[in-house]
Amino acid sequence: MTMENLIALETDARLDAAAKRLSMSRRELLQFCASLATTLGLAEGADAAIAQAVATKKRPSVIWLHFQECTGCTESLLRAEHPTLDKLILDVISLDYHETLFAAAGHQVEAARKQAMTDHKGKYILVVEGAIPTKDGGIYCKIGGKTAIELLKECAADAAAVIAIGSCASWGGMPSTDPNPTGASSVAQVLGKPVVTIPGCPPNPYNFLSTVVHFLTFGKLPAVDQLGRPKFAYSRLIHENCERRAHFDAGRFAMEFGDDGHRQGFCLYKLGCKGPETYANCSVILFGDAGAGTWPVACGHPCIGCTEKGIGFQKPIHALAKLKNLEPGAFLPRIVEEKGVGASLGAAAVLAAVVGVGVGAGAKFTKNLGLSHAAEEMEKARASTQATPKSTEV
Repeated sequence: MTMENLIALETDARLDAAAKRLSMSRRELLQFCASLATTLGLAEGADAAIAQAVATKKRPSVIWLHFQECTGCTESLLRAEHPTLDKLILDVISLDYHETLFAAAGHQVEAARKQAMTDHKGKYILVVEGAIPTKDGGIYCKIGGKTAIELLKECAADAAAVIAIGSCASWGGMPSTDPNPTGASSVAQVLGKPVVTIPGCPPNPYNFLSTVVHFLTFGKLPAVDQLGRPKFAYSRLIHENCERRAHFDAGRFAMEFGDDGHRQGFCLYKLGCKGPETYANCSVILFGDAGAGTWPVACGHPCIGCTEKGIGFQKPIHALAKLKNLEPGAFLPRIVEEKGVGASLGAAAVLAAVVGVGVGAGAKFTKNLGLSHAAEEMEKARASTQATPKSTEV
């Protein structure tokens, strides 16, 4: 699609019709498209392409499967406000199969799924929520007489794209924790091929929406990292853009829940926050459309690393995170910022001398981060006993 400017679409009546369908004003629709383009890190003119796609392109058919999960991913989607779920599934996508949201049941639901697969063969998007049990032939989850393994492979065979939504579908999540009695596995493991993964427990609904709108606009899914996660949402550490980051850099930490540091909004690193080793955009786009502070760390609870395999539901909540870098946040501008190409992972590193910790001081600082409060006191006591003055000869 040719990249245009939103101003060039000012007289396009199709945008007015799309805005009316979505119960938005024209301005709100354009703001929505511009926000998606920014979130996706797309080049200049992509906002206009998104607006045209939403206004004119046929809604993609979506088949949504449920397996081993708590329905939290769907619950998160239900709370999206821009647009609301009813507008999303009626005007942006065509949700042709979803066990939780369907009014029908039994044979009617299965017939709807098969009809959608036939009518949109090779064109529908398959979304999978929940882990897939593989032990004992997959008997621990059956729908319509078929195991989760059989149903997943059947639906994935003719899908244009497969999206694993939530940590359970992305890498096994909570169901796969030891001893994993059902052999819970990820979508990619069962299919034996890479898929787009949108981890989180639950994931932010706008990461899913942005992924689908990218597919609608450009006919392909967004760029992903080595774990299949869209780079626009999972390329930066939570720690880099956390509102408590300044306290981390200054060495101000909450030591216990409810202590003075905790009440004053100090860094939660020593309470087990996994933000320094977790890639996600939670601290940037927040959660639940409930206003400022609507994400776990802002509410006073450490990040548990739910978007990271081997951390969320594996590493104890109280265990200290591994520091992956000490780069400043993405909001700090570079000396030269290319237009319309997005920022690279290390784009802000050159500002470390100004807003970060110096190399020498940083090494000493990070050495002590792993010590608990009690351990620090013991270390101080031991150091004081070793510092006794030497005797002098007369």
